[in-house]
Amino acid sequence: MAALVRIGGALRAGSRLIGGVVRRKPGVRNAGTEVHIVPRYRQMTQLTKSQCFQAELVTGFMWFWILWHLWHDPDAVLGHFPYPDPAQWTDEELGILPEDEE
Repeated sequence: MAALVRIGGALRAGSRLIGGVVRRKPGVRNAGTEVHIVPRYRQMTQLTKSQCFQAELVTGFMWFWILWHLWHDPDAVLGHFPYPDPAQWTDEELGILPEDEE
């Protein structure tokens, strides 16, 4: 008898679980009715001082990151090869015709 009670309880719990998935209950809306940010047509949005400070902070960190890595790892931008000396190039490599040909 106790086994049937346990099985019955498990079946009821399973039917509630499946029934909750199948039944489509309307959800609760927590957004409210008023608009939080007023839309502005062709006008800049109003920023708070906190937003301006955060933007300046992120931008400053970005430029620090870029300049730090340019200073400490210039090969990442300039390449991993020795820069060629243009004085060593021949006239043929530069596309200059010989003086006797004109």
